[in-house]
Amino acid sequence: MKPGLLRALLRRFALALLLAGLAPAAYADPAPLHPALWKVTRHGTTIWLFGTIHMLPPGARWLTGPVAHAADTADEIATEIDDPDGSATRLALAARSPLPPGEHLSALLPDDERAALTERLAQFGLGADRFDGEKPWYAAVALSTLPLLRRGFDAKTGVEAGLAARLAERKGAERKVVRTGIETPDGQLAALDTLPRASQLAYLKTVIDQFDAIDGEIDAMFDAWGKGDAAGLARMMNEDEGKDDPLLIQRLILDRNRGFAAWIRARLARPGTVFVAIGAGHLAGAGSVQDVLAHSGIRVERVQ
Repeated sequence: MKPGLLRALLRRFALALLLAGLAPAAYADPAPLHPALWKVTRHGTTIWLFGTIHMLPPGARWLTGPVAHAADTADEIATEIDDPDGSATRLALAARSPLPPGEHLSALLPDDERAALTERLAQFGLGADRFDGEKPWYAAVALSTLPLLRRGFDAKTGVEAGLAARLAERKGAERKVVRTGIETPDGQLAALDTLPRASQLAYLKTVIDQFDAIDGEIDAMFDAWGKGDAAGLARMMNEDEGKDDPLLIQRLILDRNRGFAAWIRARLARPGTVFVAIGAGHLAGAGSVQDVLAHSGIRVERVQ
């Protein structure tokens, strides 16, 4: 796989699974950010579309201006999953991530990849057997998060957490706000867990090979996100994307984009105002949620 595919996987799916995210840790006294926001309207329904970063540095000011207005006036907040205490995600991981009894990740890797994985784990004080009982997809996701965790990331500072905190402040309001999960934790994990073993191993190889580039990739993507540069995100995402393993992109990205679009189409049949927050990569590039909706005759308007 090429670096462009690593960018796509980092931003669009993998880090979300372990409640990690995409942002540089050094972010003192930030100016307001202006991430992209879209709107879909039909009859008595308004759906706002916002691309999330699943973890942000403390103090990042993204919930301002049109984004704050959209979130504050919604009577439903829809995110990829609704698992406030993480219990459903932990149960799904426990069920899906372990290798079958008697199998070991180290035995599935060639000597050079096994040595490289050992070296990368050692940088974080982790033993070579840290993921030896886990499936390759899980090792790839977990390995991807290590450089970010080293930089002091906190799962309580992401977009979803910010929306939850904002919603808690509105509890005294007369209007009840509904929380909705578009997907389930198990459904998200199944997209990886049901990949052929060869695709899982190729995914892990990409992370191992491109490990030292992760910080730089994250910084560039966060910068584009904060500026609302959807075109820039799409360029980073689409470079070499899917050429080596189109099944991986199909399962993790394009299939899910169609699922998000189907949910939006169905939700437009009921009146209300909905703030939909899904991974930023699903709202950029060819095959995005907006593209799928456009093919159904649904117009999406860029607001910010």
